[in-house]
Amino acid sequence: MLGLVSILVVGFFLGMRHATDPDHVIAVTTIVSQQKSTGRAALIGALWGLGHTITIFAVGTAIILFNLVIPPRLGLAMELSVGLMLILLGGWNLTSFFHQLSPPLPIVHSHSHHHGELVHSHVHGHWPDARGRPLDEAGAAGRYSGKGPYVMLRPLLVGVVHGLAGSAAITLLILASIRNPVWAIAYLVIFGVGTIAGMMLITMSIASTFHFFGSRIKNLHHKFGLAAGLVSLCFGLFLAYQICITQGLFSTHPQWIPK
Repeated sequence: MLGLVSILVVGFFLGMRHATDPDHVIAVTTIVSQQKSTGRAALIGALWGLGHTITIFAVGTAIILFNLVIPPRLGLAMELSVGLMLILLGGWNLTSFFHQLSPPLPIVHSHSHHHGELVHSHVHGHWPDARGRPLDEAGAAGRYSGKGPYVMLRPLLVGVVHGLAGSAAITLLILASIRNPVWAIAYLVIFGVGTIAGMMLITMSIASTFHFFGSRIKNLHHKFGLAAGLVSLCFGLFLAYQICITQGLFSTHPQWIPK
């Protein structure tokens, strides 16, 4: 009994260490680089960890209870989803960076007025706000300017994809140490809690660093967003190359080692 409890405690700290995997840190950094609040950064880390835990628990439980075997091609496809996601996040950051560099152009339109039988038009324009929207539409669009549910949904979905890629390896590692299905599933939960805690610490550390140096370095968030986007894009392309070419995802005999 004491041995199983010890394994569960170790699982918590292994979950925290798992949060520090390079692809995990790169992905959340592309998101946190747009945040200036430590509290919101911690929430992003928690949501990433929650998404990761949901997938690990669902897939891992199915493997434990039904002895499922994931084919190599499916395993590689799940890992490829991480590479594609990193490419998407990197492209998102780069697009946002270069959009902020572009000077806004006035949005010109006309209105028609009736004076009895006389009709005439007035042409005028609105200068867009910092996000490219007309100033008179900024209030309505503000709901989607970074405070809406979409911003919170993104780290959750990113965590789900990461969990999908790592679920098989984590579950196989558990089954090698814990034969009891109930304890094995309990390990998954504890591992997930550790992952959530670890990612919260990481995102809070990143946000705190930005907050400290932000007042000293001009446009630090924009510059770091560019750097994070480039790293995410390059690392995603590297993963995609490794999975598709080196490990032969689309070949006759794909080679996959859960890790």
